[in-house]
Amino acid sequence: MAEENYYTLLGVEKGVSEEELKKAYRKKAVQFHPDKNPGNKEAEEMFKKVSEAYEVLKDPQKRAAYDQYGHRAFTQQGGAGPRGPGGGGGGGFHDPFDIFREVFGQQGGGGGGGGIFDQMFGGGGGGSDRDGSDLRYDLEITLEEAANGVEKEISFRRLHACERCDGSGAEPGSKKVTCPTCRGAGQIRRSGGIITFAQACPTCGGAGQKIEKACSVCRGEGRVPKAAKVNVRIPPGVDTGTRLRSSGNGESGLAGGQNGDLYIVLSVKAHELFERQDDDLFCEIPIKFTLATLGGTLEVPTLFGKATVKVPAGTQSGTTFRLRGKGMPSLRQRGAQGDQLVRVQVEVPTKLTSEQEKLLKEFARVSGDADHPTGASWFEKAKKFF
Repeated sequence: MAEENYYTLLGVEKGVSEEELKKAYRKKAVQFHPDKNPGNKEAEEMFKKVSEAYEVLKDPQKRAAYDQYGHRAFTQQGGAGPRGPGGGGGGGFHDPFDIFREVFGQQGGGGGGGGIFDQMFGGGGGGSDRDGSDLRYDLEITLEEAANGVEKEISFRRLHACERCDGSGAEPGSKKVTCPTCRGAGQIRRSGGIITFAQACPTCGGAGQKIEKACSVCRGEGRVPKAAKVNVRIPPGVDTGTRLRSSGNGESGLAGGQNGDLYIVLSVKAHELFERQDDDLFCEIPIKFTLATLGGTLEVPTLFGKATVKVPAGTQSGTTFRLRGKGMPSLRQRGAQGDQLVRVQVEVPTKLTSEQEKLLKEFARVSGDADHPTGASWFEKAKKFF
């Protein structure tokens, strides 16, 4: 039976770029993933095939061999041996699920994940990566804290290096022994035709050693859940969605692997006076009709103290005044700051004393408002309807 062309399987042309190749594989892998097609053997087989195709074509050396020799490049010389990718026996290619995790961004080792693979399909097993997983912490702050900057202490739980075995996973007094499968190399090599491939040893996970007796506290994991506290400095100008990185404060690595990072994702509480748009702040203030008519000064609040707005005589409802530099500090441009926009709404009194009513009637009489209660410009446009 003829072998299926790798380029055809992924739906790409022979000269496809690395980025387009990855996009094509993403689409096919999601389409045929077993978790999306439970019990569908044909989809499972296609998932293996497209993973096999991507494993070859993403590697320049393997792609060059495939372009020159086709599938013969990955067949044991002499024609009797097992084929590499996708075939039975000892081919030297990664498991298709490892390729999937690589492309879809699974992070960390030991199943800690948190990448797209976990989000879509509920998490998978770890590979040979010994580094700890990254962690996420959601933190809510006030608009005042976002404007001025603040330091917060946060508490959370993470996998921490076991104190009894110092993270080794071995019971004190015990020791590690050389892995019998890879003989301490941490890798095993398999022949895939004219090319030899190396992969992490499945027995020791690439460590080259095995634990003789597991630690009684962490049971060989090398890590235990533990409470942690971290001080986080939040700079001025952050907004909802801002992500801060605390290096090394994620989960501890395995067997000497590096710690993961802690990512603090911020959300800013809604404010009772101000609305934010990028680095600008908006507020709406009701003013007396006498101030709007006669003019004067208006004292307004800002996040950094009080400010004064000069209101010209005859100010109309909805007029907006700009207070430069009274908005939010900019995260993108050092030293820059947004503005505060103040929109005034003229407040009409609903209750009048007898003296107020008398004075207003006199004002209406002398100004002619009784006979012309609408604005002159509007009346000129609408008089043909009367």
